[in-house]
Amino acid sequence: MPSLKSLRNRIASVKATRKITKAQQMVAAAKFRRAQEAAMAARPFAEKMGQVIASLAGGMKANPDASPLLRGTGKDDVQLLVVCTADRGLCGAFNTNIVRLARQKIEELQSAGKTVKLFTVGRKAKEQLNRQHGRLIVESVDFQGVRKIGFGNALAIGRRVLAMYAEGQFDVATLIYSRFRSVISQIPTAQQLIPAPIEEKSAGGPPPVVYEYEPDENEILADLLPRNVSVQVFHALLENGAGEFGAKMTAMDGATRNAGEVIDKLTLLYNRTRQAQITKELIEIISGAEAL
Repeated sequence: MPSLKSLRNRIASVKATRKITKAQQMVAAAKFRRAQEAAMAARPFAEKMGQVIASLAGGMKANPDASPLLRGTGKDDVQLLVVCTADRGLCGAFNTNIVRLARQKIEELQSAGKTVKLFTVGRKAKEQLNRQHGRLIVESVDFQGVRKIGFGNALAIGRRVLAMYAEGQFDVATLIYSRFRSVISQIPTAQQLIPAPIEEKSAGGPPPVVYEYEPDENEILADLLPRNVSVQVFHALLENGAGEFGAKMTAMDGATRNAGEVIDKLTLLYNRTRQAQITKELIEIISGAEAL
């Protein structure tokens, strides 16, 4: 049976841990609302950007003069996975789920005979993927010193991805991140980034609306396609931010509750041990008195 001193130390230690988890929960709750609003505000813009590009590029993909960001390189031998996670932990399985999806994609592509390269965004992505796929990591970025992620951060990542594509370092780029649904639900998502995906119109639907563009479609796409890469990266970072704080709120709330249960059990054990010790001492005193 543990001593009273060791039980007191354990109770004090768990109480200190509970204070930390409660503070983490409150900080995450304070940041969550702003992160959620930013993600919700960016989502329609990113989706509309994709729709505009799809509308413009409907008849341009097969055009030999179309942008390489639209028609691709004509092959898919080298695949770049841009894996976006958080920089910090204490957010449950949030980072693990994103990395798990990345590992599944790596295995699928390698099984198909493709060459895979990794561009990690976020410290946790690099740490977790480095254990098994460190040789595949060609670029890495984290935001540990950044207080608030802005479009400039996504723009730097987008420009680096575009530079790698222009240098012929890969054929297809896929963005992997976590799409925010609610505080308790984040969905790991893989989204093709380069070449820009174009949804095929279903047969039997309403006839497409025909627009005349000035300047022509090619010139507009030449400006929109590079911008779209940074926009989609920024969208992924904002979705990750909302998901991270939501997951951290849930994880820290659960940890705080568990710490409270442990404290209750240790306090009960401490009281029982103390009562047993007092009873033992009384029995020894009474036995000694009777012996006299």
